[in-house]
Amino acid sequence: MNIRIYNVRIMTMEEGQAPFIGEVRIEGDTISYVGEMKEDTEGKWNREIDGKGNLLMPGFKNAHTHTAMTFLRSYADDMKLDEWLHQQVFPNEAKLTGESLYWFTKLGIMEYLTSGITAAYDMYFKVDDGARAAKDCGFRYVFCDSINDFGGTVEGVEQDYLRLNQDEKREISHRIGFHAEYTTSKELMEGLSALADKYEAPVSAHCSETKNEVEGCKERYGMTPVALLDSLGMFRHGGSLFHCVHMEEDDFRILKERGVYVVTNPASNLKLASGIAPIQRFLEEGIPVAIGTDGAASNNCLDMFREMFLVTGLQKVVCDDPEVVPASEVLKMATVNSALAMGLTECDTLKAGKKADMILIDLNQPNMQPVQNVEKNLVYSGSKQNVKMTMVGGKILYEDGEFFLDVPKEEIYARANEYARQILG
Repeated sequence: MNIRIYNVRIMTMEEGQAPFIGEVRIEGDTISYVGEMKEDTEGKWNREIDGKGNLLMPGFKNAHTHTAMTFLRSYADDMKLDEWLHQQVFPNEAKLTGESLYWFTKLGIMEYLTSGITAAYDMYFKVDDGARAAKDCGFRYVFCDSINDFGGTVEGVEQDYLRLNQDEKREISHRIGFHAEYTTSKELMEGLSALADKYEAPVSAHCSETKNEVEGCKERYGMTPVALLDSLGMFRHGGSLFHCVHMEEDDFRILKERGVYVVTNPASNLKLASGIAPIQRFLEEGIPVAIGTDGAASNNCLDMFREMFLVTGLQKVVCDDPEVVPASEVLKMATVNSALAMGLTECDTLKAGKKADMILIDLNQPNMQPVQNVEKNLVYSGSKQNVKMTMVGGKILYEDGEFFLDVPKEEIYARANEYARQILG
Protein backbone atom coordinates (compact mmCIF):
# COMPACT_ATOMS: atom_id res chain seq x y z
CA MET A 1 0.00 0.00 0.00
CA ASN A 2 1.26 3.48 -0.91
CA ILE A 3 0.39 6.30 1.48
CA ARG A 4 1.00 10.05 1.32
CA ILE A 5 0.74 12.10 4.53
CA TYR A 6 0.79 15.83 3.80
CA ASN A 7 0.20 19.17 5.56
CA VAL A 8 1.81 17.67 8.64
CA ARG A 9 4.38 18.87 11.18
CA ILE A 10 7.34 16.47 10.83
CA MET A 11 9.87 15.64 13.53
CA THR A 12 12.40 13.29 11.95
CA MET A 13 14.50 12.84 15.15
CA GLU A 14 17.62 13.26 13.02
CA GLU A 15 20.38 15.15 14.83
CA GLY A 16 20.01 18.91 14.38
CA GLN A 17 16.75 18.68 12.38
CA ALA A 18 13.99 20.97 13.72
CA PRO A 19 10.30 20.14 13.16
CA PHE A 20 8.90 21.50 9.88
CA ILE A 21 5.68 21.44 7.87
CA GLY A 22 5.86 19.05 4.94
CA GLU A 23 4.91 15.60 3.76
CA VAL A 24 6.00 11.98 4.02
CA ARG A 25 5.51 9.38 1.30
CA ILE A 26 5.43 5.65 1.99
CA GLU A 27 5.73 2.93 -0.62
CA GLY A 28 5.07 -0.52 0.76
CA ASP A 29 6.88 -0.79 4.09
CA THR A 30 9.47 1.90 3.33
CA ILE A 31 9.62 5.69 3.46
CA SER A 32 10.31 7.07 -0.02
CA TYR A 33 10.25 10.81 0.69
CA VAL A 34 10.45 13.16 3.69
CA GLY A 35 10.51 16.87 3.02
CA GLU A 36 8.63 19.98 2.07
CA MET A 37 5.26 19.64 0.41
CA LYS A 38 5.49 19.30 -3.35
CA GLU A 39 3.11 18.85 -6.22
CA ASP A 40 1.85 15.30 -6.54
CA THR A 41 2.46 14.20 -10.10
CA GLU A 42 2.69 10.49 -9.39
CA GLY A 43 -0.94 9.79 -8.49
CA LYS A 44 -0.12 6.32 -7.18
CA TRP A 45 -1.37 6.68 -3.62
CA ASN A 46 -3.85 4.21 -2.20
CA ARG A 47 -4.53 6.75 0.51
CA GLU A 48 -3.69 10.40 1.09
CA ILE A 49 -3.94 11.70 4.64
CA ASP A 50 -4.26 15.38 5.48
CA GLY A 51 -2.18 15.76 8.66
CA LYS A 52 -3.99 19.02 9.51
CA GLY A 53 -0.87 20.40 11.14
CA ASN A 54 -0.53 17.52 13.59
CA LEU A 55 2.83 15.94 14.43
CA LEU A 56 4.35 13.00 12.56
CA MET A 57 7.37 11.37 14.19
CA PRO A 58 9.13 8.00 14.58
CA GLY A 59 7.27 5.58 16.80
CA PHE A 60 8.46 4.98 20.34
CA LYS A 61 10.48 1.80 20.87
CA ASN A 62 9.86 -0.13 24.10
CA ALA A 63 13.41 -1.29 24.86
CA HIS A 64 12.53 -3.62 27.75
CA THR A 65 9.30 -5.45 28.41
CA HIS A 66 7.70 -8.82 29.15
CA THR A 67 4.61 -8.46 26.98
CA ALA A 68 2.64 -11.57 27.93
CA MET A 69 2.75 -10.55 31.62
CA THR A 70 -0.47 -8.69 30.87
CA PHE A 71 -2.13 -11.71 32.49
CA LEU A 72 -0.72 -10.63 35.85
CA ARG A 73 -1.86 -7.02 35.63
CA SER A 74 -3.31 -5.87 38.97
CA TYR A 75 -2.85 -9.38 40.38
CA ALA A 76 0.65 -9.38 41.86
CA ASP A 77 0.86 -5.94 43.44
CA ASP A 78 2.15 -4.22 46.59
CA MET A 79 4.81 -6.85 47.23
CA LYS A 80 8.59 -6.86 47.64
CA LEU A 81 10.47 -7.87 44.50
CA ASP A 82 11.74 -11.23 45.76
CA GLU A 83 8.29 -12.19 47.10
CA TRP A 84 6.64 -10.88 43.94
CA LEU A 85 8.90 -13.06 41.77
CA HIS A 86 8.86 -16.28 43.79
CA GLN A 87 5.31 -16.25 45.16
CA GLN A 88 3.38 -14.89 42.18
CA VAL A 89 5.33 -14.44 38.97
CA PHE A 90 7.40 -17.63 38.62
CA PRO A 91 4.64 -20.05 39.82
CA ASN A 92 2.00 -18.56 37.51
CA GLU A 93 4.32 -18.22 34.54
CA ALA A 94 4.92 -21.96 34.83
CA LYS A 95 1.23 -22.45 33.94
CA LEU A 96 1.44 -20.51 30.70
CA THR A 97 0.83 -22.47 27.51
CA GLY A 98 1.91 -21.36 24.07
CA GLU A 99 -1.68 -20.52 23.16
CA SER A 100 -2.34 -18.45 26.28
CA LEU A 101 0.93 -16.57 25.82
CA TYR A 102 -0.11 -15.84 22.23
CA TRP A 103 -3.29 -14.05 23.33
CA PHE A 104 -1.68 -12.24 26.27
CA THR A 105 0.99 -10.97 23.86
CA LYS A 106 -1.67 -9.70 21.48
CA LEU A 107 -3.29 -7.81 24.35
CA GLY A 108 0.04 -6.17 25.17
CA ILE A 109 0.61 -5.22 21.54
CA MET A 110 -2.75 -3.46 21.48
CA GLU A 111 -1.68 -1.38 24.46
CA TYR A 112 1.64 -0.56 22.81
CA LEU A 113 -0.18 0.76 19.75
CA THR A 114 -2.34 3.10 21.82
CA SER A 115 0.84 4.53 23.35
CA GLY A 116 2.56 5.12 20.02
CA ILE A 117 4.97 2.21 20.48
CA THR A 118 5.92 0.61 17.15
CA ALA A 119 8.43 -2.01 18.35
CA ALA A 120 9.12 -3.94 21.55
CA TYR A 121 12.17 -5.69 22.96
CA ASP A 122 10.50 -8.64 24.65
CA MET A 123 12.40 -10.74 27.19
CA TYR A 124 10.28 -13.84 27.63
CA PHE A 125 9.94 -17.50 26.77
CA LYS A 126 7.92 -19.54 24.24
CA VAL A 127 9.32 -17.18 21.66
CA ASP A 128 7.68 -18.91 18.70
CA ASP A 129 4.22 -18.18 20.12
CA GLY A 130 5.20 -14.59 20.85
CA ALA A 131 6.55 -14.27 17.31
CA ARG A 132 3.31 -15.68 15.93
CA ALA A 133 1.32 -13.06 17.84
CA ALA A 134 3.55 -10.24 16.60
CA LYS A 135 3.42 -11.45 13.00
CA ASP A 136 -0.36 -11.84 13.07
CA CYS A 137 -0.69 -8.29 14.41
CA GLY A 138 1.89 -6.87 11.98
CA PHE A 139 3.94 -5.53 14.89
CA ARG A 140 7.75 -5.20 14.93
CA TYR A 141 9.34 -7.41 17.59
CA VAL A 142 12.82 -8.11 18.92
CA PHE A 143 13.11 -11.13 21.20
CA CYS A 144 15.58 -11.64 24.00
CA ASP A 145 15.85 -14.96 25.83
CA SER A 146 15.22 -15.07 29.58
CA ILE A 147 17.00 -18.31 30.41
CA ASN A 148 18.21 -19.04 33.93
CA ASP A 149 18.79 -21.99 36.26
CA PHE A 150 15.05 -22.77 36.20
CA GLY A 151 14.81 -23.22 32.46
CA GLY A 152 16.54 -22.78 29.12
CA THR A 153 19.87 -23.79 27.62
CA VAL A 154 22.64 -22.15 25.63
CA GLU A 155 21.79 -24.50 22.76
CA GLY A 156 18.18 -23.33 22.87
CA VAL A 157 19.26 -19.68 22.75
CA GLU A 158 21.43 -20.42 19.72
CA GLN A 159 18.52 -22.10 17.96
CA ASP A 160 16.28 -19.10 18.67
CA TYR A 161 19.00 -16.73 17.45
CA LEU A 162 19.43 -18.54 14.14
CA ARG A 163 15.76 -19.22 13.52
CA LEU A 164 14.30 -15.81 14.39
CA ASN A 165 16.95 -13.77 12.56
CA GLN A 166 16.00 -15.20 9.18
CA ASP A 167 13.28 -12.60 8.54
CA GLU A 168 14.60 -10.40 5.72
CA LYS A 169 12.04 -7.66 6.46
CA ARG A 170 13.24 -7.56 10.08
CA GLU A 171 9.68 -7.66 11.41
CA ILE A 172 10.90 -10.30 13.86
CA SER A 173 14.46 -10.50 15.16
CA HIS A 174 16.37 -11.94 18.12
CA ARG A 175 19.21 -11.06 20.48
CA ILE A 176 21.08 -13.17 23.01
CA GLY A 177 20.07 -12.73 26.63
CA PHE A 178 19.44 -14.25 30.05
CA HIS A 179 17.36 -13.32 33.07
CA ALA A 180 19.91 -12.05 35.60
CA GLU A 181 23.09 -12.93 37.49
CA TYR A 182 21.20 -13.89 40.65
CA THR A 183 19.10 -16.52 38.84
CA THR A 184 21.81 -17.86 36.52
CA SER A 185 24.84 -20.02 37.30
CA LYS A 186 28.31 -18.89 36.34
CA GLU A 187 28.65 -21.89 34.03
CA LEU A 188 25.49 -20.93 32.14
CA MET A 189 26.63 -17.31 31.84
CA GLU A 190 30.02 -18.47 30.55
CA GLY A 191 28.25 -20.53 27.91
CA LEU A 192 26.23 -17.51 26.78
CA SER A 193 29.38 -15.38 26.65
CA ALA A 194 30.99 -17.95 24.36
CA LEU A 195 27.87 -17.96 22.19
CA ALA A 196 27.98 -14.17 21.93
CA ASP A 197 31.63 -14.42 20.85
CA LYS A 198 30.76 -17.02 18.25
CA TYR A 199 28.30 -14.68 16.54
CA GLU A 200 29.93 -11.40 17.63
CA ALA A 201 26.57 -10.52 19.15
CA PRO A 202 25.51 -8.20 21.99
CA VAL A 203 24.03 -9.60 25.21
CA SER A 204 21.10 -8.35 27.32
CA ALA A 205 20.08 -9.03 30.93
CA HIS A 206 18.48 -7.57 34.03
CA CYS A 207 21.24 -5.97 36.07
CA SER A 208 21.70 -4.13 39.38
CA GLU A 209 17.99 -3.63 39.88
CA THR A 210 18.03 -3.84 43.70
CA LYS A 211 20.49 -3.32 46.53
CA ASN A 212 20.10 -6.96 47.58
CA GLU A 213 21.00 -8.12 44.07
CA VAL A 214 24.22 -6.12 44.08
CA GLU A 215 25.22 -7.13 47.61
CA GLY A 216 24.42 -10.79 46.89
CA CYS A 217 26.63 -10.75 43.79
CA LYS A 218 29.48 -9.19 45.76
CA GLU A 219 29.17 -11.91 48.39
CA ARG A 220 29.20 -14.66 45.74
CA TYR A 221 31.86 -13.30 43.42
CA GLY A 222 33.51 -10.35 45.16
CA MET A 223 32.31 -7.88 42.55
CA THR A 224 29.19 -6.09 41.30
CA PRO A 225 26.91 -7.65 38.65
CA VAL A 226 28.27 -5.25 36.01
CA ALA A 227 31.88 -6.13 36.85
CA LEU A 228 31.08 -9.85 36.94
CA LEU A 229 29.45 -9.86 33.51
CA ASP A 230 32.36 -7.86 32.12
CA SER A 231 34.85 -10.34 33.62
CA LEU A 232 33.00 -13.13 31.81
CA GLY A 233 33.38 -11.31 28.49
CA MET A 234 29.67 -10.58 28.10
CA PHE A 235 30.20 -7.08 26.72
CA ARG A 236 32.89 -7.70 24.11
CA HIS A 237 30.29 -6.96 21.43
CA GLY A 238 28.19 -4.47 23.37
CA GLY A 239 24.76 -5.11 24.75
CA SER A 240 21.99 -3.62 26.85
CA LEU A 241 21.32 -3.89 30.57
CA PHE A 242 17.87 -3.44 32.04
CA HIS A 243 17.34 -1.23 35.12
CA CYS A 244 20.89 -0.40 36.36
CA VAL A 245 19.53 1.31 39.47
CA HIS A 246 22.28 0.60 42.01
CA MET A 247 25.61 1.38 40.40
CA GLU A 248 29.10 1.62 41.86
CA GLU A 249 31.85 3.87 40.57
CA ASP A 250 33.66 1.33 38.39
CA ASP A 251 30.37 0.21 36.82
CA PHE A 252 30.09 3.51 34.94
CA ARG A 253 33.57 3.07 33.48
CA ILE A 254 32.80 -0.46 32.28
CA LEU A 255 29.53 0.50 30.59
CA LYS A 256 31.13 3.47 28.85
CA GLU A 257 34.16 1.54 27.62
CA ARG A 258 32.07 -1.38 26.38
CA GLY A 259 29.41 0.75 24.68
CA VAL A 260 26.60 -0.88 26.67
CA TYR A 261 23.12 0.66 26.56
CA VAL A 262 21.26 1.22 29.82
CA VAL A 263 17.50 0.65 29.56
CA THR A 264 15.68 2.46 32.34
CA ASN A 265 12.23 1.44 33.60
CA PRO A 266 11.23 4.13 36.10
CA ALA A 267 7.59 3.21 36.75
CA SER A 268 8.40 -0.43 37.51
CA ASN A 269 11.35 0.51 39.73
CA LEU A 270 9.15 2.91 41.68
CA LYS A 271 6.30 0.44 42.15
CA LEU A 272 8.64 -2.31 43.38
CA ALA A 273 10.57 0.23 45.51
CA SER A 274 13.78 -0.78 43.73
CA GLY A 275 15.08 2.78 43.55
CA ILE A 276 15.83 5.49 41.00
CA ALA A 277 18.47 4.92 38.32
CA PRO A 278 21.24 7.55 38.03
CA ILE A 279 20.21 8.75 34.57
CA GLN A 280 21.96 12.12 34.78
CA ARG A 281 25.23 10.41 35.68
CA PHE A 282 24.88 8.06 32.70
CA LEU A 283 24.40 11.05 30.42
CA GLU A 284 27.40 12.86 31.93
CA GLU A 285 29.53 9.77 31.31
CA GLY A 286 28.35 9.43 27.71
CA ILE A 287 26.55 6.14 28.39
CA PRO A 288 23.54 5.80 26.05
CA VAL A 289 20.16 5.48 27.77
CA ALA A 290 17.00 3.91 26.35
CA ILE A 291 13.53 3.52 27.89
CA GLY A 292 11.33 0.49 28.57
CA THR A 293 8.05 -0.08 30.33
CA ASP A 294 8.91 -3.47 31.87
CA GLY A 295 5.94 -5.85 32.17
CA ALA A 296 2.34 -5.16 33.12
CA ALA A 297 2.76 -7.14 36.35
CA SER A 298 5.14 -4.55 37.78
CA ASN A 299 4.21 -1.36 35.97
CA ASN A 300 1.12 -1.92 35.41
CA CYS A 301 0.63 0.41 32.45
CA LEU A 302 2.50 -0.02 29.16
CA ASP A 303 2.61 3.73 28.54
CA MET A 304 5.67 5.46 27.08
CA PHE A 305 4.37 8.92 27.93
CA ARG A 306 4.36 8.11 31.64
CA GLU A 307 7.83 6.62 31.43
CA MET A 308 9.22 9.68 29.67
CA PHE A 309 7.88 12.07 32.28
CA LEU A 310 9.20 9.92 35.13
CA VAL A 311 12.66 9.67 33.57
CA THR A 312 13.11 13.43 33.66
CA GLY A 313 10.96 14.29 36.68
CA LEU A 314 12.72 11.90 39.04
CA GLN A 315 16.17 13.07 37.98
CA LYS A 316 15.30 16.70 38.64
CA VAL A 317 14.35 15.73 42.20
CA VAL A 318 17.27 13.43 43.05
CA CYS A 319 19.80 15.82 41.47
CA ASP A 320 18.11 18.85 43.05
CA ASP A 321 18.40 20.52 39.67
CA PRO A 322 15.48 21.34 37.33
CA GLU A 323 17.82 21.67 34.36
CA VAL A 324 18.99 18.05 34.18
CA VAL A 325 17.69 15.49 31.64
CA PRO A 326 15.83 17.90 29.33
CA ALA A 327 12.82 16.88 27.28
CA SER A 328 14.79 16.68 24.03
CA GLU A 329 17.14 14.10 25.55
CA VAL A 330 14.25 12.03 26.90
CA LEU A 331 12.53 12.00 23.52
CA LYS A 332 15.76 10.76 21.96
CA MET A 333 15.91 7.97 24.56
CA ALA A 334 12.38 6.80 23.72
CA THR A 335 12.91 6.77 19.96
CA VAL A 336 16.45 6.76 18.53
CA ASN A 337 18.33 5.31 21.50
CA SER A 338 15.73 2.62 22.16
CA ALA A 339 15.81 1.61 18.49
CA LEU A 340 19.61 1.35 18.58
CA ALA A 341 19.55 -0.60 21.85
CA MET A 342 17.32 -3.12 20.07
CA GLY A 343 19.40 -3.20 16.89
CA LEU A 344 16.68 -1.51 14.83
CA THR A 345 18.79 0.91 12.82
CA GLU A 346 16.28 0.69 9.98
CA CYS A 347 13.52 2.53 11.84
CA ASP A 348 15.15 4.94 14.29
CA THR A 349 14.34 8.14 12.37
CA LEU A 350 12.06 9.39 9.59
CA LYS A 351 14.22 9.33 6.49
CA ALA A 352 13.90 8.04 2.94
CA GLY A 353 14.93 4.39 2.88
CA LYS A 354 13.96 3.73 6.50
CA LYS A 355 11.08 1.47 7.48
CA ALA A 356 7.75 3.27 7.79
CA ASP A 357 7.29 2.97 11.55
CA MET A 358 5.71 6.24 12.67
CA ILE A 359 3.01 7.86 14.76
CA LEU A 360 0.70 10.81 14.27
CA ILE A 361 0.25 12.93 17.39
CA ASP A 362 -2.93 14.99 17.76
CA LEU A 363 -1.85 18.53 18.62
CA ASN A 364 -5.42 19.81 18.50
CA GLN A 365 -6.16 18.91 22.10
CA PRO A 366 -5.98 21.14 25.19
CA ASN A 367 -2.87 19.48 26.65
CA MET A 368 -0.93 20.25 23.46
CA GLN A 369 -1.91 23.90 23.19
CA PRO A 370 -0.39 26.36 22.68
CA VAL A 371 2.11 24.70 20.37
CA GLN A 372 5.21 26.52 21.60
CA ASN A 373 7.62 23.60 21.93
CA VAL A 374 6.54 20.24 20.56
CA GLU A 375 9.26 18.22 22.32
CA LYS A 376 8.37 19.65 25.73
CA ASN A 377 4.65 19.18 25.10
CA LEU A 378 5.23 15.50 24.36
CA VAL A 379 7.37 14.78 27.42
CA TYR A 380 5.81 17.06 30.02
CA SER A 381 2.12 17.16 29.04
CA GLY A 382 1.61 14.47 26.42
CA SER A 383 -0.49 11.35 26.97
CA LYS A 384 -1.89 8.34 25.14
CA GLN A 385 -4.96 10.39 24.24
CA ASN A 386 -2.77 12.31 21.78
CA VAL A 387 -1.85 9.22 19.72
CA LYS A 388 -4.02 9.58 16.64
CA MET A 389 -2.36 6.94 14.45
CA THR A 390 0.27 4.21 14.80
CA MET A 391 1.88 2.74 11.68
CA VAL A 392 4.30 -0.20 11.54
CA GLY A 393 5.99 -1.20 8.31
CA GLY A 394 3.70 1.03 6.26
CA LYS A 395 0.54 -0.51 7.74
CA ILE A 396 -1.81 1.51 9.92
CA LEU A 397 -2.54 -0.70 12.93
CA TYR A 398 -4.29 1.90 15.10
CA GLU A 399 -6.14 5.06 14.11
CA ASP A 400 -8.61 7.30 15.91
CA GLY A 401 -9.28 4.72 18.62
CA GLU A 402 -9.76 1.79 16.25
CA PHE A 403 -7.48 -1.23 15.83
CA PHE A 404 -6.73 -2.79 12.45
CA LEU A 405 -5.47 -6.24 13.41
CA ASP A 406 -6.14 -9.76 12.19
CA VAL A 407 -9.02 -10.28 14.66
CA PRO A 408 -11.46 -7.92 16.41
CA LYS A 409 -10.36 -6.42 19.72
CA GLU A 410 -13.30 -8.09 21.45
CA GLU A 411 -11.91 -11.53 20.65
CA ILE A 412 -8.51 -10.62 22.09
CA TYR A 413 -10.12 -9.32 25.29
CA ALA A 414 -12.30 -12.43 25.62
CA ARG A 415 -9.45 -14.88 25.05
CA ALA A 416 -7.10 -13.03 27.42
CA ASN A 417 -9.70 -12.98 30.19
CA GLU A 418 -10.53 -16.64 29.66
CA TYR A 419 -6.91 -17.76 29.91
CA ALA A 420 -6.25 -15.49 32.89
CA ARG A 421 -9.14 -17.16 34.78
CA GLN A 422 -7.77 -20.59 33.91
CA ILE A 423 -4.27 -19.75 35.16
CA LEU A 424 -5.08 -17.60 38.17
CA GLY A 425 -8.31 -19.26 39.22
